[in-house]
Amino acid sequence: MNDPQNSKGFGAAARVTALASSIMDLHVRIALKEVSRERRRLISGGIFLAMGGVLMLFTLLAFQIIGVIWMQNSFDWKIETALFVIAIIDVTLAGISFRLGGYLTKGPYLPETLEGLSKSTKAVFGKPQ
Repeated sequence: MNDPQNSKGFGAAARVTALASSIMDLHVRIALKEVSRERRRLISGGIFLAMGGVLMLFTLLAFQIIGVIWMQNSFDWKIETALFVIAIIDVTLAGISFRLGGYLTKGPYLPETLEGLSKSTKAVFGKPQ
């Protein structure tokens, strides 16, 4: 007597499970599309940042060449002396930048910040969470 009712109950449970599975599948597909769109945006942003960095490097190199020429003309220095002065200035500025950057990026970080960074990194690189 209970077999028809149990089979109806299992049928209803199977339909609810199939509906939930379908909804989850739709949600996963939408989420993957969003991640794909964000990945493209981040990659294009990274490419433009890299291009800007390379162009800034070339600009810095041009300014250093101009500085060496100026030092040679203004102070009658040899090229070795002018290059040495530019190298000392570069190393000093790099040291200050590294020191300041290290200080600014030092923790402590909030757990929410670390979790958000972790989730974002996993989403960008396509790793399962």
